[in-house]
Formats: sequence, structure tokens, C-alpha cells
Amino acid sequence: MLRSLLILLSLVLLCLPAGAADDAMLPCADRSLSVGFYAFFEPVSYSADTDPDSPDFDTQLGYEADLLNALESLDEAGLSFTRQGIALWDEIWLRSASPDYDIVGGGITILDSRRYDADGEEQIAFTDGHVTFRQSLLARAEDAERLNSYDSLSSQVRAGALAGTTGEFRLLELTGLVDAEGLLAAGATVHSPQGSVIADGSEDFVITPARETAGLAQRTSIEPPDDSMPQIIYMGGDTGESELITALLAGQIDVVARGQVGNSTAAVTSDGALVVSALDDLVEYGGFSLDVDEVDLLACLNDKINWLTDNQRIGYEDWAANHAVFMARADLWNAREEDG
Repeated sequence: MLRSLLILLSLVLLCLPAGAADDAMLPCADRSLSVGFYAFFEPVSYSADTDPDSPDFDTQLGYEADLLNALESLDEAGLSFTRQGIALWDEIWLRSASPDYDIVGGGITILDSRRYDADGEEQIAFTDGHVTFRQSLLARAEDAERLNSYDSLSSQVRAGALAGTTGEFRLLELTGLVDAEGLLAAGATVHSPQGSVIADGSEDFVITPARETAGLAQRTSIEPPDDSMPQIIYMGGDTGESELITALLAGQIDVVARGQVGNSTAAVTSDGALVVSALDDLVEYGGFSLDVDEVDLLACLNDKINWLTDNQRIGYEDWAANHAVFMARADLWNAREEDG
């Protein structure tokens, strides 16, 4: 029955007007690719076991896992993946330029600034976006009305974030702690294990979603220069953003600034204790990174990812409703191939 339905769908698709669907996929050389994935971004990308010493740490689950599974199953794609979990987020996207990984993923927002290393050398390229993100605030239910926007975050509010993420940057930018270029507001005090430094408004104090200036890399907290800005508390460097959720439930912080997908999932699993209290207007696109010299592989991946996502018309919400949505797209393609 399923095969008959797929064949029927394929015939319908083949009858669409020219340009409604690709006539053929780009050929790819047979390759086994090493995929590094961030292990703590449930439900987009996460490990079956959070213990890095467990064999199951390298078993990927979630949205990106299912997308890659479908990519592997495409006839004539010629691609297979071995996967390794990555515990640390810090500049994770640049790891695809190392010998360890061919592709790196895990809910990585595509940013031009992330293509370059600290010396300004272009190291990686990003695939086309396969998922959209919006940043948000997660709060305890009793605080949701009081903390219902980024503007409501005063110096009495402790906002939790994971350093180096777009969730952190949008929190800092929308509350005035940094400007659009990441320049830290004069008078902000940054704490780290090495001590405390006070920003002087110069380019010696910069935090962006791609990197930060020397002395800010191991930041543990930021004290705002005035009462209109929140305190920033950093957690999750070794264990992922789940540490932030635990701290929020325990009252150690007041909000968590991160993507809507993760915050919404945390709200659902909290049985009403947590709610998404604010949503950023900016739409971000997530993709996979790979070495900048892998031009043919990039074209190959884009071709197939765009098929599986129906040119970005299928995304997280569709997958959340049906985790087999990408495999169904792969089956549809394979049925077309079988029919010639």
C-alpha cells in the first residue's frame, strides 16, 4: 500500500510543470563522511547518552539525525556517515576544517562571520539552511508576565546563556550590553576564573556569535553598567544547555536565553513550570559546516538537503509532527528513480 502511494505521488510530481521539481540530482562520489554533531541540543541534535565516555554518546538523535539518515538512504547519493558526538560548543563549526570531521552540525546558525578563524582566514562553508530558528526567553510560569520581553530584563534579573551562541548574542544585543558589532558597553564588568575586567567601550572588549576578544573567552558572568540591563550568567560549557534549565527551575537564574525550539521543548516537558515568555523577531537559518575547499561536496549536499526539505518548505514543525517526514521524501525520490 505504501509503495503504491509513493508511486502515485511520484507520478503526480513528474507531471508538475517544468521547474516545479528538479529533473535530476547532482551526482556525488561514493564517500563515507565523518560527522561531528553537538551532543546537547535536544531535540535538534543530541546524543543517546550524555556521558562522553559511553559508546552511545556517538549515537545521534533528533531532527538533524533523521535528516542525515534520509540523506544516506537516497538512491545514487553515494553517501554514508559515521558520527561522533561533540561535548563543547566553542567554535564547533570550525572543526569541519580539521582532519577529524568532514561535516559538523548540531543546530549551528549560519553566519558569515563564522566562516573565518581567529586570524581572519576563511576555513569553512555552510550548506543551505535546513532549519529556521528564533531566539527566545524561557521563564518560570509565575514570572512570565513580568519577564515578557527583552526590554523587561533589568539589573535585578539573572539571564542565563551558553557562551558563543546566537542566543547569547541576541540577549546581549537586545538588552544593550553589546552593539550590532559586538562591542561591549562601557562599564560592564566581565568575570572569569582569571579575574574581573571592566569594559572601556573599546574594541578590546567584543563578544560576537563567532568569537570574543582575549580575556573574555572563559566568562562566567557579566555585571551590567546600569539598571536597565540584566546580569548575564554563563552555564552549560561542559554539559550543554540542560544545566541552564536545571538552574532556572532551582531559582538560580530568572530566564534562559536560547532558541525557541529548545525552550519550547523544555516548557512542554516541565509540566507547566516553565513557559516561553518572549520571542525574538529575527529569523535565523541553521546548516552544516564543511571545509571551504569541499566545493563539490557542498554542491552535492545542498542538492540533496534541498530535495529532502522541499527547498526549505519542510522544517522543524513538520518533523515534530512526523519524525518520518524526511524519510518519506527520500522514499518518494527513490520511487521516482525506480520508475525511470
